[in-house]
Amino acid sequence: MSLALRFLGVGNAQAVELGSANAVIERDGQPLLMIDCGPDALTVYTARYGKAPKAIYLTHAHMDHVGGLERLFFSTYFNTEMRGRVRLYAHAALIPILQSRVADYPEVLAEGGANFWDAFQLIACSRGFWHEGLWFDIFPTRHHAPMTSFGLSLRASMVWTGDTRPIPEILSCHAGSGEIVAHDCVLHGNPSHSGIEDIEREYPAELRERLLLYHYGSLEEAGKLRERGYRVADRGEAVELAWPHESVVLKKADNV
Repeated sequence: MSLALRFLGVGNAQAVELGSANAVIERDGQPLLMIDCGPDALTVYTARYGKAPKAIYLTHAHMDHVGGLERLFFSTYFNTEMRGRVRLYAHAALIPILQSRVADYPEVLAEGGANFWDAFQLIACSRGFWHEGLWFDIFPTRHHAPMTSFGLSLRASMVWTGDTRPIPEILSCHAGSGEIVAHDCVLHGNPSHSGIEDIEREYPAELRERLLLYHYGSLEEAGKLRERGYRVADRGEAVELAWPHESVVLKKADNV
């Protein structure tokens, strides 16, 4: 088996030409888990895979990361084979925020009779979750208010920070086994996002060598980040991942 991380979009909220920052973890070339669902994410996803996603992890509730959920509701609710079967994984602290951001509009269908979450299987998590035989860890990031944004880790394989300021104390726990670390980075940092100087100040050299930067502001910014010696993700790029540690791979009994 093989794993890869494919970047469907790499831009921040203003860099619409780069696509909303989101990715898909692929197993043997097939989509395993989508990360975030911004306004353009479904278009890019269906163009590549020919179908809608069956499982999504949501890092936080800013609209450039969840703005595609309403469209996914309509495509899923009216598909009897998909209704209620699209898994949405989210930290439990995000559920009230998601409810107010995307699910509270009066009468999601003009005809009535439907709730927004009817289209999905909403799975609230805290430490992490099992998905298709793999355990994914969840960790808090530093983005706007505490406990409103969460990253994702697959031990010894990959880390996805989502939107964040530097989090060295968190990555010392979740990126200590050689993982590729897909990290939020703009050229100049701000109170909600990491700048390259923040990363150089906060992270040791060994970790910086494993960073794969995304969520930047323009192609020009990407070029300047590369000039500083960093690996920068391109839209559509697929990065091969190491197979995860055996402790996070479900062991099936011989008689199953």
